[in-house]
Amino acid sequence: MKGYCLFDNVLVHDLEKLEQYKKLATPLVARYDGKYIILGGQFTVVEGSVRPTFLVMIEFPSYEKANQWYYSEEYRELKNLRFSAVDSNAIIVEGL
Repeated sequence: MKGYCLFDNVLVHDLEKLEQYKKLATPLVARYDGKYIILGGQFTVVEGSVRPTFLVMIEFPSYEKANQWYYSEEYRELKNLRFSAVDSNAIIVEGL
């Protein structure tokens, strides 16, 4: 089963830091065999009360690989950079 990281960037505090994060995160995602599936874009809430803002989804070959990427030493600094740039919600989920 594949693994997916789903982020909702709710509020951007520092666009410059976010751009720096994106530049550095993309090659690291690739090193863990991940690929971006969703990077913002239009959406329609069709059920429930969820109110996403800016969705990002990254697909990995497995749930384990997604967790390895997220908790890796290499991503730790980048994660802190992202935390300083945005308020977000995130989940890692197993899927098809």
